[in-house]
Amino acid sequence: MRLVCILTVAAGLAAGGSVEDQARELFQRTQYRESLAVLASESHKSAAALQLMGQNYFMLGDYKKSTEALERALALDPDNARILHWLGRAYGRRAETANPFTAPGYANKSRQALERSVQLDPANRDATGDLLDYYLDAPNFLGGGMQKAEALADLISKTDPAEGHYARALIDDKRKQYDAAEDQLRRAAELAPKQVGRFIALGKYLAKRGRYKESEAMFDKAAHLAPDDPQLLFERASVYVKARRNLGQARELLERYLRAPLTPDDPPREQAEALLRKIGAGS
Repeated sequence: MRLVCILTVAAGLAAGGSVEDQARELFQRTQYRESLAVLASESHKSAAALQLMGQNYFMLGDYKKSTEALERALALDPDNARILHWLGRAYGRRAETANPFTAPGYANKSRQALERSVQLDPANRDATGDLLDYYLDAPNFLGGGMQKAEALADLISKTDPAEGHYARALIDDKRKQYDAAEDQLRRAAELAPKQVGRFIALGKYLAKRGRYKESEAMFDKAAHLAPDDPQLLFERASVYVKARRNLGQARELLERYLRAPLTPDDPPREQAEALLRKIGAGS
């Protein structure tokens, strides 16, 4: 497999593709180690190459190397919102996995990077989503809090009203205002009826509340829009496994998921494999 990958990269370079282009293509195919191997051939790395290295390390779970590469990228391009977003994500994972003495420092670095990223590019849904999660989960002394989450939801609404309703749903759910959260998710789906993720989110939420028939209807709507969408396959199966329902269908969905051409935006294959093992263990 590694030889095939190297030959493919070499063919691409011979056809005019740059090292970074080849590495980025491998990253998008979730071949993170191969992407790093290609980037290692460059002696003088650009900010873009260093960013891609940081992303690869992040996806491989090496958050220390990820932050190191991303800090080097940021030094070369200090106002790059995407570098800041990935740096915030990486420091956030370091905070989650660190000891109690170093975790707060990493958490603050995560928040600062995410805030700066959103300041530079408030339309980046991934960055605003990660910052919202931080505000909702982090205590006040680490810069979290509901007031900040609400202000961010207002900002999101200005560029993406449907996403703004989704953000408010997360806030309402955090406050245990479950009916209000459901209403926000429905309003998001109404505003963006062609976005499969809106119906997935609502289907998951209804299942969480034990309303499985309504949940199925939302997943069916999502399947009508995009029957082979990897997120739909994984999330629907995950809901079934969690509720110990439709396990045969869950197995089929997970097997389809593992055969799909996944990207870094999809849940890792390891998570799907873990769900399959859970089904096997309980059958």
